[in-house]
Formats: sequence, C-alpha cells, structure tokens
Amino acid sequence: MSSHSQFVLLKQRRFLPFFLVQSLGAFNDNVYRQAIIGLLGFMSVSAQDKTLYTNLAPAIFILPYFLFSATAGQIAEKLEKSKLIRITTTMEIVIMSLAAIGFLTQDLIVLLTALFCTGLQSTLFGPVKYSILPSVLKPEELTGGNGLVEMGTSLSILIGMIFGGLIFNLAGSHGPTVAAIAIILLAITGNLVSRLIPRADAGAPELKINWNPLTESRTVLRLAKKQVAVRNSVLGVSWFWFFGTVLTGNIPTYADLNLGIGTWYVFPLALFSIGTGVGSLLCERLSARTVEIGLVPLGAFGMSAFLLDLYFARSGVAPVAGLSVSAFLQQPGSWRIVIDLIGIGLFTGFFVVPLFALIQSRTPKQELARVIAGMNIQNAGYIVLAAVLGIALQMKELALGGFRIPLPGLTIPQLFLVLAIANAVVAIWIFTLVPEFLMRFLSWVLVRFLYRLRLHGIEKHVPDEGPALLVCNHVSYMDALLLAASIPRPVRFVMYYKIFNIPVMSWIFRTAKAIPIAGAKEDPELMRRAFEEIDQALADGEIVGIFPEGALTRDGGIAPFKSGVEKILERRPVPVVPMALKGMWSSMWSRRDSRLGRMRVPRRFRAHVEVVAAPPVDGTTATAESLEAIVRGLRGDDA
Repeated sequence: MSSHSQFVLLKQRRFLPFFLVQSLGAFNDNVYRQAIIGLLGFMSVSAQDKTLYTNLAPAIFILPYFLFSATAGQIAEKLEKSKLIRITTTMEIVIMSLAAIGFLTQDLIVLLTALFCTGLQSTLFGPVKYSILPSVLKPEELTGGNGLVEMGTSLSILIGMIFGGLIFNLAGSHGPTVAAIAIILLAITGNLVSRLIPRADAGAPELKINWNPLTESRTVLRLAKKQVAVRNSVLGVSWFWFFGTVLTGNIPTYADLNLGIGTWYVFPLALFSIGTGVGSLLCERLSARTVEIGLVPLGAFGMSAFLLDLYFARSGVAPVAGLSVSAFLQQPGSWRIVIDLIGIGLFTGFFVVPLFALIQSRTPKQELARVIAGMNIQNAGYIVLAAVLGIALQMKELALGGFRIPLPGLTIPQLFLVLAIANAVVAIWIFTLVPEFLMRFLSWVLVRFLYRLRLHGIEKHVPDEGPALLVCNHVSYMDALLLAASIPRPVRFVMYYKIFNIPVMSWIFRTAKAIPIAGAKEDPELMRRAFEEIDQALADGEIVGIFPEGALTRDGGIAPFKSGVEKILERRPVPVVPMALKGMWSSMWSRRDSRLGRMRVPRRFRAHVEVVAAPPVDGTTATAESLEAIVRGLRGDDA
C-alpha cells in the first residue's frame, strides 16, 4: 500500500498542537469529574447523596448540548477556527478557576455549576474539533487524522479517569488543593498550546447567526440529513454513542458483580479504551489512506460478535469476589473476557473513524460545523436514551401513578446480549438504507483478499477537490474496484454496459453510481445518456474515471484510445489525470485465459499490483493520442 504513516502528522504544526489541545481537554474533563467523586468520599457524604450526584452530574454536563449546539455550530462556521479554539481554552481556564473554588470550599453547588459550564465549553468546542480537520488535512489524511484524534480522546478519557480518581487517595487531606491546582494547570497548558495552532479560515464568514436555539436546531438537523450518506453516517455516530454509553456505563457494576474486581473497574474500561485506540489507528492502514467506509460493516459486526461472546464468557455472577487484577487474570476464562473487551473496542474504532471521515469529506466546508452541531444534538439524545433504557431494562417493575408496569429485569450480561443483537439489527438497517457501505465492504474484501496494491503518484497528482477526468488502461473486470480502492475521493466510473451488468458485480457498480455506456451501433440512446451523465458529474465537481480503450485488452497490450475522451473534454475541458495499472494481466478476471480459467485465483496469490498516476494534463489541449502515449509510458512493459 502506501509507505506513509499517520504518525508523521504528530511532527507537523498543522496537526500536533490541535491534537494536544483536544487530548488535554478530554483529559481535564475526566480529571475534574472523577475528582468530584473523590471529593464526595473525602467529605463522607451519604450513599444517597453520592447516588444523587452520579445520576445528576451526567445530565448537567450534557444539557448544554441540547441548548447551545445549534448556536455553537454557527459560531464555529463564522469564526476563524484557531481563534475559536483559543477562545474555548480561555473559557476553560475561567471555568476551572470556578471549579477550583468549589474544591477549596468543598461546595458541591459551585462544582455542579462549573460542570454545567464545562458542558457548555465542550459544546462550543465540538463543532470546531471536527470541522478543522478537513481544513488542515488532505483527503488522503482524513482517516489517519481522525484515527489519531479518536485514539487520543479514548486514552485521555481513560488516563484522566485514573488520575482524577487517584488524587484524593494519594493526596489525602490535601486532595481539594491538589485537585484545584491540577485542573487549573491543565487548562492553562491547553490554552498555551492552542496558541500554536495555525490559522484555519472560517467555513462561512458571512453567515448571519440565528440566536434562537429552537429554530436553528431544526435547521442544523436538516443540514445533517441533506445527503443520504452523510445522514446515515451521522446516525451511525449517534449509535456509536448509544452503544458506548450502555457498555461503559454498566462496566463498573459488571466488574463488581460479574468479574469480581469491583474496586478495579477501570481495568475493563482500560481494555475497551485501548482496543478503541488501536482500532482507530489501524483504520488508515486498512483503508490505504482513503475514506474507506467498507470498514464500517466490518466494525459493526465485529462489535456484535465480541459482545455476544462476552455474554457467553461470563453470563452469571463472579465465582470469586474482591479480586485484584492479577488474581482475576488467573481465574478460568478471564483471558477470554480480556480478548472480548479489547475486540469490542478494536471494532468500535473500525466502525466510527470512517464515519467521521465520510461526514467531513462529503459535507460542504461552509456547512460542516453546523452539520457537526446537528450531530451533537442527536448524539446527546442517543446518550440520554441509552442511559434511560439501560436503567429501565434492568428494573423488574416500574411503579407509576399507582400502577405497576412489569419490566425485563435483565442482568448486565443479558443487557450486553440485547445490545449485541440490537447493534447487528441497527447495522443491517443502516446498510440497507445506504447500500454504499456494504458495497464498499465487499469491494474492500475482494481487493484486499486478492491483491497487494502499490500506489505511485496518487496523492500528488489526483486533485483534492474539483472536477477531474481519470483515464486508465483496461486489463481486467476488477480495474474499477482497484482504482476506487486507490483514490481518496469517490470516483464515477464509466464502463461497458456488459461489464456493468455482470451478476453480483453489477450491484456493486450500481451502488457506486458507475455510468454504463455502449457503442453507437449497439445502443445509441445509452451512449447519449452516458455522455450527459458524465458531463453532469463533472459539472458537479466529481471525479469521473474512464477506460478509453473501450474494452478489456485481449493480449495484455494497450489498444488505441477512442475519441470518446475528446468528446467529453469538448463539452467540459477539465484536468485529465493519466493512470496505469501494472501487473494485472496475470491476475484473476483478465482475458489472458478462457472464461473458465478466469475464475481461478491469481497465479501469485495476493500478487503485487501497481497503480501509477501522472501529473494532470490540461483538458483544453489533451487528445486521445497524447493521453494514450502517457499511459503507455506509465505502464511500461509490466502488463
């Protein structure tokens, strides 16, 4: 694949300061929330009051997402992004100073007020957190950049929980002072680092802000639903939050009752977080630096599979209670549970990172922050719904107005079983609504199973935005899938209608919005419609890929390019990117063998195939003959 690594971004100013700021913010939020729990123990509050806080605090934190997300999205759209990040980190200093007063005076009202303000600050930061990435990263870097952000967030949350939980254990009577100093220092550090973030232009500086949260909330939710793929990606992200809320919200009790490590509940949370971080990082390598939404079905069904196995691994109470982590690991079946928790996290990373990358790549930049704001409103709703359902499903009955309503009374393992099944059902439903997810999954499996791609010049020469025409030699029935797997942007391929209509492959091609074409003598009407559709796609700023030879090669050579490419450029003179496939002639589904012979695996299983791109050619001067010469030069003697 590509020799590039997403970790290179951590050495570059356009990404590193932002990565550190968002990681420090997540870290500080969790240090603060866990330190409040530590303070409750330090103050020896009653169990009833502690329970009240644990139920009230999440509601207080999430309330601003409902109230202010729409306004935050508009502000993130209108202001220059690095300036807005500096504003939010300055807010954090003020808020954490208020929280410090709450710790020093041991005043829970002040602490809960600061918690609400922390939610407000997170609401304002959320839209700019994800809308800045397409402004500073190239399309081929989006998956890797999002992977790093999700990894950083997961680990920051985990380490923040551990650090915040230890403050009062280690500092003793100095706990309030240490907590106050820690959260202020972290906020100041975040603000100082934010000043290193380079300028990132506003998405819509002319936008007039609507301060009415109700009408604007409807507007941003409509924006998030405007494109089908984006709408269902937003739905997928919200489901990710639902899934995570049910799982992580019940892990502390699960660790106590079912694993026997109640005081070490952070251990299973750590396994899940580490798995999520690793999965997020692996997305770039698995997707070959494209926005590969084919990973989403893989992630969804992997989440269900490992969660299902977690139920069967330990469906009852722990045989021994009061275990340390090392003692737990010596218990029969413990390593199966460890693998399941890591596996759930791993596939969760596969699931959510491509969804974020797709939302960022398919949404117009002048709308992205507001789409993220709409997604945050929906996410907040799903989090609340998950918390309510998680509690309700574990209750045996609900007394309401003198009536007793029977409820399932599920154990936590049974709740996880229901979640695993629901996750599979929701995934199938989403993929039915948007077949592109499943199509990309099938093409991803085919390409990765049969070939090892080596890419040359793709990132350098295929434009990041705007219309372009790709021209390539035509060797096998897999050519379009190989090119689609190599190019960061979606490509509308033009292909001979008989290839387009191949069973099974036809569904993939239709879902990918390929354009079927026939010769003038075969079907002149289909040919006319094809040229109209090509012109419209280019007018809409899309990339169109064609195989100008007009048919698969019969001898491994390159046939003369037909004049169709010139007709396209006469109507719409866009840049032309010459490309070549090398090493495909000996592969599956070329015409080197008989029809029966084509159905064998390649002579060299997972053979190396190269995809090469040349610099763009001016569409006003390009001819079929000149483009053919460039493609021949790119391909060389390696058919």
